Amino acid sequence: MNNEKIIGIPKAISYYNYFPFWYGFLTKLGIEIVLSDSTTKKTISDGASLVVTETCLPIKVYVGHVINLIEKGVKNIFVPSIQSIAPKIYNCSKIRGLPDLIRNVVKGEFNIIEATLDKSEKNNDLIDFLTEIANQFGIYNINQIKEAQASGFVVQNNFNVMVQNGLDFDSALKNAKAGCVIIPPKQEEKPISIALIGHGYNIYDKRSSMDIFKKLEKMNVRVYGAYQLTDEQLDGGMNLLNSTLYWANQHEMSGCAGHYLRDDKIDGIITLTAFGCGPDSLMLEDIKRKSKIFNKPILNLTIDEHTGEAGFVTRLEAFCDMLIRNKRAVILKEKKNSNLLNV
Repeated sequence: MNNEKIIGIPKAISYYNYFPFWYGFLTKLGIEIVLSDSTTKKTISDGASLVVTETCLPIKVYVGHVINLIEKGVKNIFVPSIQSIAPKIYNCSKIRGLPDLIRNVVKGEFNIIEATLDKSEKNNDLIDFLTEIANQFGIYNINQIKEAQASGFVVQNNFNVMVQNGLDFDSALKNAKAGCVIIPPKQEEKPISIALIGHGYNIYDKRSSMDIFKKLEKMNVRVYGAYQLTDEQLDGGMNLLNSTLYWANQHEMSGCAGHYLRDDKIDGIITLTAFGCGPDSLMLEDIKRKSKIFNKPILNLTIDEHTGEAGFVTRLEAFCDMLIRNKRAVILKEKKNSNLLNV
């Protein structure tokens, strides 16, 4: 039992998918949350120094955030083992083994608050997973745990509503934590619209993604992504790619890409993937093949700890310029055809 009801949560990996839920659940149980600081060059360097070179960037970032929490004096660090989110739908091996990884590479005086969620196994449901977490803080009342679970779903659902309506990640999270639901006004039209395809921990981590949202905003581009889509829309995107859901975060890649490939308002696709990610490389091949059928330009940006910002921006600018030229050519062609018909 842990008498100190304080828990540190790394701002990496599952943070970008489930933190609204963790916030509602843990705070309802009276557990104080301490977040790691935003990713910096030091965060990545600290994490990379403790793992083998071939380890993907998101895991290096995660290790760096654990170190950051230890440096802040946090004794209890939440490192869940999320094996499977539904029957036969799995996380990659690196995410599944996070507790063992942290236990073996990070030294210091801290406790790993570990629990395992594996819905591919019998008798391992979400409430069992949450009970395992609560028990480590001396909380055994199942009704209290169920009430906290309900609070977690309220915060998560409010967050989902806001991002699906176009509110940015940080603002949606801030409002969800405050118990507010803010629907932003309709966004103004931009010269071009792109779909940004990638996992939340890649595209919403401003250091890892080179703050890609801000860069595209400066280029006067409207950005769409997976968080704006419902589960039904993501399932439809999977069907378009003839993909079977196997990976836990496959919706963020295949489902999202499939949906936007057939969306006429989308002028092009940008995928943001971490170097050396096996599941992403398989998904990316499917997306590339389908993009040719739909005649949708696609740019893949690969990130690791050595990615340079100058080259990154140059590729973004060149791709957006190409999309603008393509759009102008189509408009001119349509105008010319219209004039011929009126002669």
